[in-house]
Amino acid sequence: MNYKLICKHKEFIVIEKPAGLLTHGSPKIKDSSLIEQVLIDFPEIAKIGEDPMRPGLVHRLDKLVSGLLVIARTQNSFDNLKNQFKKRLIKKYYTALVYGQVEKDEDKIVFPIKRSAQGNKMAALPALKKGLPNPDGRRAISKFVIIKKYINYTLLRVQLKTGRTHQIRVHMAAYGHPLVGDNLYATKKTKAKNQKLDLDRIYLHAHELSFSDLKNKTQTLNSELPKEFVELLNKIK
Repeated sequence: MNYKLICKHKEFIVIEKPAGLLTHGSPKIKDSSLIEQVLIDFPEIAKIGEDPMRPGLVHRLDKLVSGLLVIARTQNSFDNLKNQFKKRLIKKYYTALVYGQVEKDEDKIVFPIKRSAQGNKMAALPALKKGLPNPDGRRAISKFVIIKKYINYTLLRVQLKTGRTHQIRVHMAAYGHPLVGDNLYATKKTKAKNQKLDLDRIYLHAHELSFSDLKNKTQTLNSELPKEFVELLNKIK
């Protein structure tokens, strides 16, 4: 399972991570990771960044999610990209397939997110009063527009305005439309559907990434949907 190189720049590379591949490892995880593969092709990133387990990385994708990642090749680029993420200047767009027909053609989800008592997952916190966000948890904003409606599914274009752990997954589950293939945030019914469809990934793909390089030039990269994503769209109703 290999990554695809989308853009090679003297400051950074942009790659497409396949679903099923960890972005980076940890002392407790022995599975192969994307960053191990990248280090073979771009050994100069080994000392870039702040964490030797995540050289050059300024963001990540969940193991079962696919799509675009930017990796810094120089420390100046790393600092530049990290600052843009901190200020929420980097634009990230995802294609998401969710269960059910989403009613609104577009909407903004503003549920704060905090770690669940279960430990291995996050929890979205709906508003305590209409129009007022829950003061608990960390601020999280996701915006979506409908790409296509199916009988039992909806295909969405989602923009992350913040970058919380599992944000799109937990937001869509709290919104009442869990992501197809996501067993962690599934309902009992959608988990059974995932098993019936024999899915081995989450149908969420980071298809567009936009940021500024060190010369303040906007870099916008795009990625097509993976083969298995397209095949499922051709099967569903």
